[in-house]
Amino acid sequence: MKAEIHPTVFETKVTCASCGNSWTTTSTKKEMRIDVCSNCHPFYTGESAKLLDVEGQVDRFYKKLSARQTYVEHQKAKEESLSSSDRSIDDLALAPRAASALKSAGVLTIGQVLEMLAAGDATLLEISGYGQSALTSTKKKLRALGFEVPEAPKVEKAAAAAETSETSEASETAE
Repeated sequence: MKAEIHPTVFETKVTCASCGNSWTTTSTKKEMRIDVCSNCHPFYTGESAKLLDVEGQVDRFYKKLSARQTYVEHQKAKEESLSSSDRSIDDLALAPRAASALKSAGVLTIGQVLEMLAAGDATLLEISGYGQSALTSTKKKLRALGFEVPEAPKVEKAAAAAETSETSEASETAE
């Protein structure tokens, strides 16, 4: 060993602040005070020096649990309000012309739009200022918001062709 590179070692008196027990050991300090020793530490003695606040722990648990339940209920209410048919048509973010056309026709809620769609696309297309592109955009935005858009009653091509030929024949016979 090299000389004068190691610290000075003392015979040290160690004193426990909790129980007053003391013993000697070697250290670089002349005296040491510790908070807990093997005579008074709960792990070694098998006794709990500090009483656990069981009721406080339970109360904290229930407080966290109730906060979580409140949060979940708030999220459900928020989700339900987003899918509510009582929402304004402004939530669809339609083009200004289409939105003003719906408002002037007295259609103010998403539920009313859905009712008109259930009756057929023609009911919405009859509104002045509301066209096919606005109808397509409305359907897309309703689906994006999670609404189930009713399918328009489809007229088969053959039936539609027969109707148009009947009307043309009726007009020819009238002349």
